[in-house]
Amino acid sequence: MRTIRLLFCLAIAIPALSWLTTFPGCGVAAGPLTLDDVLKQMDREGSQFQSLTATVERTKVTVVVNDRSTESGQIEVRKDDKMRIDLTSPDQKTILRDGDHLYLYTPKIRRVEEYDLSKHRDLVDQFLLLGFGTSGENLKRNYLVTLEGEESLEGQKVVRLELTPRSDEVRKQISKIDLWLNEANWLTVQQQFHETGSGDYFVIQYRNAVRNIPVPDSRFRPAWPKGVTRVRPQS
Repeated sequence: MRTIRLLFCLAIAIPALSWLTTFPGCGVAAGPLTLDDVLKQMDREGSQFQSLTATVERTKVTVVVNDRSTESGQIEVRKDDKMRIDLTSPDQKTILRDGDHLYLYTPKIRRVEEYDLSKHRDLVDQFLLLGFGTSGENLKRNYLVTLEGEESLEGQKVVRLELTPRSDEVRKQISKIDLWLNEANWLTVQQQFHETGSGDYFVIQYRNAVRNIPVPDSRFRPAWPKGVTRVRPQS
């Protein structure tokens, strides 16, 4: 269960994308959007996804004490289950995923935590790939999807979906997810995750994105400085 809790704590990588480059809308009929319209566009765009680099920002809101904390940095992700996040503010951290392995490196204390994701692969992909080429069919399989309507977000015309996890295990951690899709490209510009029971939530945004450029294998190798402490917390 520790591994699953870690995934939620690392939800800066959960991904949704704020791909701000413009792609033309394809095949959406005039008039009010339907849920089927949105899911078909996600299928179309997801099939074209290969890689992405972007700046990323995650804000955690603790409701009881009205506290907001923000982390930011750079993300690189590829369709073949590889991901790297270099956080630079307020503290330096590197989060690296290579298939079934997840690493959390904290330079300040010279420590690397290593996690085996193989036992929780379905949950890992459900969250860490949400928005990274996620198809409409996968979305429906893992969530009860509700169309909440069209809005404006940071000057973009967006449609908002509400996702309720179908998995009982997931709902113990996350009660629902709000997903904002840019109608210019049918990809995610923002997510809001609602934690079960506490009322706390976190918001993830991605900016300055570049889609489908080559990202070399070297960016995803777990190569750490000499002398770091390597630990494998129990999953």
